[in-house]
Amino acid sequence: MRELQVGVYIADFVCREKRVVVEVDGGHHAEEVVIAYDNLRTRYFESSGYGVLRVWNNEVMENIEGVLEMILMRLESGGP
Repeated sequence: MRELQVGVYIADFVCREKRVVVEVDGGHHAEEVVIAYDNLRTRYFESSGYGVLRVWNNEVMENIEGVLEMILMRLESGGP
């Protein structure tokens, strides 16, 4: 998994084999206009056959084990 282009967007992390996108969001993603843009991106990824996981930056910094466990569970589930 790593940053890759999926159609017209660049996703933070992508596993093409399992069709999963992981987006790591900072605080500005809580702003209304950014939420709308993120929703548009999510719908695009999903329409392209990808499942999307969104995590907050602070989750990654404060609970990396939990974030990695969530990602692993998604990857092991076998689908988006």
